Amino acid sequence: MENMLQIGSRIKKQRLLMGYTRERLAELINVTPRFCYDLELGLKGMSLDTLCRLSDALKVSTDYLLFGSQNDSDVDHLLSLILSCPSEKRQHLDSIICSFVQAVS
Repeated sequence: MENMLQIGSRIKKQRLLMGYTRERLAELINVTPRFCYDLELGLKGMSLDTLCRLSDALKVSTDYLLFGSQNDSDVDHLLSLILSCPSEKRQHLDSIICSFVQAVS
């Protein structure tokens, strides 16, 4: 049960990071919003098909959803987030990333 709670927590965290409502995520993965809610609380399991759709919609690996690890590196995850940003907003994203790197350097 604890593992399902951790998976649910990662799903919710990534959903919020992507700016999706539960309803939007449900549309993207072809399930009900209630099912998304149950997944996030760790109350329900999912099929491999749903896991793959979640991975695609949330732009993370299945390994991350299941085990909390990014297999190759966090760079792949960051790259997928950047690529999901609308092209007309990437200039702002570039500015934000540069400011962040300068602040922590």
